[in-house]
Order: sequence, then structure tokens, then C-alpha cells
Amino acid sequence: MPLSADLILPPPSPEAAEHSRRLAEHIAEAIADAGDWIPFSRYMDLALYAPGLGYYAAGSRKFGTEGDFVTAPEISPMFAKCLALNVRQVLDKCGGDVLELGPGSGKLAADLFGELKAQGAAPARYLLLEVSPDLRERQRVLLAQRFPDDIGRFTWIDAMPASIRGVVIANEVVDVVPFDLVRRHQGELLERGVIVTEAGFAWDDQRMPEGDLLRRAKNVIPPGDYDYLTEVGLAGEALARTIAGALEAGVAYFIDYGFTQREFYHPQRSMGTLRCHYRHRFHGDPFFLPGLQDITAHVDFTAIGAAAESAGAEVIGFTTQAYFLISSGLAVLVSEGDPNMTLSRLKATSAVHRLISPSEMGELFKVLAFGKGIDSPLLGFQSARPMAL
Repeated sequence: MPLSADLILPPPSPEAAEHSRRLAEHIAEAIADAGDWIPFSRYMDLALYAPGLGYYAAGSRKFGTEGDFVTAPEISPMFAKCLALNVRQVLDKCGGDVLELGPGSGKLAADLFGELKAQGAAPARYLLLEVSPDLRERQRVLLAQRFPDDIGRFTWIDAMPASIRGVVIANEVVDVVPFDLVRRHQGELLERGVIVTEAGFAWDDQRMPEGDLLRRAKNVIPPGDYDYLTEVGLAGEALARTIAGALEAGVAYFIDYGFTQREFYHPQRSMGTLRCHYRHRFHGDPFFLPGLQDITAHVDFTAIGAAAESAGAEVIGFTTQAYFLISSGLAVLVSEGDPNMTLSRLKATSAVHRLISPSEMGELFKVLAFGKGIDSPLLGFQSARPMAL
């Protein structure tokens, strides 16, 4: 989807524009080397993660008011307070570490560790899986400032451990795992890819060979003869499968915006969910200033849950972010003993409103938990509205 004619985006600085130009040249070379066509998943991988050039691998500020988007940990420390109660429950049962995937600004790690430490339940190790050298350094500075006596407990890793015991946290991670684009056009299933033209990058659809992507497209795209474009997140499912397979005992929390499969591939969602974030604006053109904008799609939580189960894990809970936080005692934490705190007053609290309001993050964001060796209900799902995958 190209930029809307009435959407005006702030221009980049000359240095940022030059950075984007270098990344675009790098991607163009990769397309040429691949025979003048690459699947969109490959384009997205390069745009976000090309070493030293991709959006998450370079030095531009991404999180918070000075970046391109704001995540729940930056909105309110209440997010980490509620999550900490759940993390402590799991660590009390099975011990082990906390492993956070894509820690971003480091705010969640700092707030979560601080809450656990205040409860006397700080883990011996807090692992951070981060691919960006720049973000690693920012995380390290923040955590060293907050916990100078505990910085040795924080360990940065480059790859998923072979075995995991404890808690895994993936907050807004799966939406930026490269996904494939598939299109039905005139009754034929095609894979959407990227080519280079005189005007720049452009879409090009090709017939899909037999394989996992074609089989999935046949299963999920609703019947009909109308054009339909959507995302298939096979790599995100592989991530869930890897975590579930490595998990000896504990729980993985996947927190992201998305739907169940039935909602995700609804007949009326015929243009997919791909969107790009740039300076707190979102649009649908992934070719705009590569390297300076985020590229995301909503998560198919049904597929993520099924992938985890295929690797031996059990889906323990699935609900909206609002119900997860409220079930975790959000009202009590906000009120700090105020006996007059009600749900309506809670929603009126500006930062908390963004976390739980249906018009903000409350309904669109979901929390999926899967694990092994946990035989009692998790706090965040005990009084939550039950949702089926």
C-alpha cells in the first residue's frame, strides 16, 4: 500500500537520508544477487536487521517520544509491576532465569528487575537477547545506572539458549519477525516479492512453489474469487517452536497486537495488516526510507500457540492485555491502598487508560502464555475473560 496522498511525513536529516540511501543500495544488491527478485520476508529482514544498516541494527532512536513509537513499558511502570507478579509466580515454582527477547530501550528490563528485587525475588540472571549493538549499549547504560550493584546479573546473548528454565518475555517482538506476503489474484495464489525498477523498489507477485507457505495460504485464505492480500508469519511460529522446545520448565509470555486466526484472515481484512511506523505516524509503504522506519504486521496468535504445542509446550492462557493487567491486580497497584479506586477511575488514569482502554492498547494487544511444568493457574489469567485460540 503506497503512502496516502494526504499523509505528510517529517523529512529526515541529511545524515539519516544518506543512511537510508546506503541501505537501499545494499538491498538492491541483494535483489540483483538473488536473480532480480526476493520474497518480501527477505526485504523486511534486510530493512530491519542488515548489520550496521537495518532499522534495528543501526543507531537511530526508535522507542519513546523521540523515536517512532511508544511501547507499553514506556507508557507506564504499571505494565512491569503487573508482569513482575506473574514472573515471580513462575520463578517461585520452577526457579531459573528471566530471558527477554528484543529488550528495546531496556525500560521493561529495568522496571521488571526493580520490582522483582523489591519483592526479594530478583533472578540470579536476567538474559537479554538483543541483535542491535547500539541498543545493547543503551540498555547497558540504563541498567548500570539503575542497578550498579547488580549489573553482573544482566547478561547479553546473541542466540537462543539450547535450554531454558524460568520465564521468557517477548513484548512486541513477533510483529517485527520477518513475514511473507501472499496474494490471491484471479483465483491464483501468489507470493509477493520485491524487485528494483528505475523508480525504486516495487512489488512483484510470483507463483508459489509447493511448500509450507503455499499449504498455509490454502488453509487460511478465506474462499472466494476476490483479490486478497495477507501475511503469513512462518518465522514467528518457528521462534515460538524454538522457545517451546528449549523450555525445560517455566513460561513464555508473548505480548503483541494481533488476532486469533479466524479474525486475522477475515474476509473483510483483504488488504492485510502490514504497517510501518515513522515518527509516531503509521502508513503502509515499506519502501519509504528503508532503515528509518519500522515494518510490522499483526500476530496470528492461533498459529503461535499451535507452534508452541507442536514442540511439547502447553498453552496456559490467552487474553487481552487489559484483562491480563487487571487480573494481575492493576487497580490495587495504581490505588496504592486507595479504597475508592474503581474500574472507571482506573480507566480515567491517563497512562493506565492507554494500557487498558479498548480504543488504545487494551483490546488489540493480547497476552499468550505457554509453558511446561506449571500445574496451577497463572495470576494474569485467573480472573481474565477467557479467550479461545
